[in-house]
This record gives sequence, C-alpha cells and structure tokens, in this order.
Amino acid sequence: MRQIILDTETTGIDPKQGHRIIEIGCVEMIDRKLTGNHYHVYINPERVVEQEAIDVHGITNEYLADKPVFKTIAQEFLEFIQGAELVIHNAAFDIGFINHEFALLRQGFPKVETVCGVIDTLALARKKHPGQKNNLDALCKRYFIDNSSRTLHGALLDSEILAEVYLTMTGGQRALLLAGGDDDSDGDDDGGSQIRRLPNDRPALKVISAGEDELAHHKRKLDYIQKQSGNCLWLADKPAN
Repeated sequence: MRQIILDTETTGIDPKQGHRIIEIGCVEMIDRKLTGNHYHVYINPERVVEQEAIDVHGITNEYLADKPVFKTIAQEFLEFIQGAELVIHNAAFDIGFINHEFALLRQGFPKVETVCGVIDTLALARKKHPGQKNNLDALCKRYFIDNSSRTLHGALLDSEILAEVYLTMTGGQRALLLAGGDDDSDGDDDGGSQIRRLPNDRPALKVISAGEDELAHHKRKLDYIQKQSGNCLWLADKPAN
C-alpha cells in the first residue's frame, strides 16, 4: 500500500480570503516503511504572507520571491500523490487549500479526494484520546517522539514527524526503516515492531532468578486471578473452584 504523509504551509488560514499555499512537504511510505522518496517545494503565493503566519512557520516574503508559482508545479505534484492514500493532520485544512489552488488554474484538475484516499490523523487522535490535546506537539509528547528540531512549523519536517506519529498511533512501530533496508525481520510483518538480530559476539546476558518471596507473591497473584476469572492460563496447578 502506497501512502503519502503530507503537510502544507500557507499565507493564512482561509483560502476563501485569498490565502495561498507557500510550501508542500510529502514523504512516501509503502507497506508502512519509508521509501526515501519525497516531494518538497516552496511556492511563490503571488500575494503577501501575513505576519501571523510568518510567526508560525518563519517563511518570509523575501524568501519566496524567486520561488515557482503553483501552476508550474501543479502537474508534477498531482502525479506524485495520485492514487496514494494521503495521511494528513487536520486533513480538511490541507485538502481545502490544495483543491483551491487546483481550482484557480481552471485547467480541469480533479479534487484531491477523488484521486486519493485520505486519512485524517487528527480525527484518529481525537477518537483514540477524547478530551485531550491532539495537535502534533501533544502527540509527540504522548508517544515519546523526539520533535526537538521543530522550533517552527515546516511542511517537510512536519510530514516526517507525522509519519512516526501515525505509525505509532496505528500499530506501535517506531523505527522508520527504509523499504529494502537491512532490517532482517522474520515472519509476517503487519507494520508492528521489527525483529533485530544481536551480534553473535555480544557478552552473555546475566540471568537473575526470582527469590522465594517474589515467587510466593507471584503465586498469590495467580491464585487471585484464578479466583476472579475461573481460568488463569498462567497457573499450572489450578486450585479447585
């Protein structure tokens, strides 16, 4: 399955007020592994970037002055995402802006949702963690994902971080292995954790056996589970009910 983790930066918050996209960042995953393939571009919005937006992403009008306009990258961008499943945090925002840019060209570009599947990780997070903060920074903190390099918003960096958040939130995988890399995994991989082989010359691990008190406490715990459930699978000699 081909998935594209996508993020945009814009001149403001509402395309209906004339705001435009100034950065697109995408990373590609196939079968829940990063391929190393990505799409990243800065775009001249042909209008002023508001200071409130600059304070968020740090992308200035001067920096964008010599960048390509959207119409020059529209086709290649569409070809990169077409047929993939897009993974976006607050998808309605980014999809709304992309569809607005395509519509401005008046060249018959399709709406994104008609040529791509869309997964909204914000909706997933709200379902999984109701009543809690579910922005990208909050999710990184919740899942112990390092986002220390994220001092400002940036589309490519945010898409890379979102890829790790998405994998952790949906399957527990934290290592973003490149497809075809030397992961040396065995068995069927459903996107969970990878099996990593330790070197043959590693020192022998120290084995620490449980003491008598620990064994007695463990036995009492199993007896309690058996009494409550009637079927403690870890108890070799089950007491009579």
